[in-house]
Amino acid sequence: MKSVFSIPIRVYYEDTDTGNVVYYANYLKFMERARTEWLRALGFEQDELSHRDGVLFAVRSVKLDFLKPARFNDLLQATAQVAKCGNASITFAQQVRREGLTLCEGEVKVACLDVATFAPCPIPPRVRAQLDAGGSP
Repeated sequence: MKSVFSIPIRVYYEDTDTGNVVYYANYLKFMERARTEWLRALGFEQDELSHRDGVLFAVRSVKLDFLKPARFNDLLQATAQVAKCGNASITFAQQVRREGLTLCEGEVKVACLDVATFAPCPIPPRVRAQLDAGGSP
């Protein structure tokens, strides 16, 4: 089992709707932050990957289940765990939790794309090496 990476997220007023409940699309933002910080913890910055390796990662597909609401001022944990790694894609199992209770969970598939053509391309060898080593910071 691959390790689960987690970051804290505080729910701000701007994250909520008129009922002080997190607006559904913001869970995607929280998950995006977890994936970005996971990549950073592995030693890779997205702008560096773009300039040095000529690649970027873009979301290809998302499947989410909303289980419980998060509310204004909650302290959440957004997780990212590599579920599957292909030649040109990574599928993440992700959750947003509050005090151990899963509020939203899903699967996010990101594609590795050539920065000039936006065509799928192989994950750079130095990133692949980290993934093959377990994908854990």
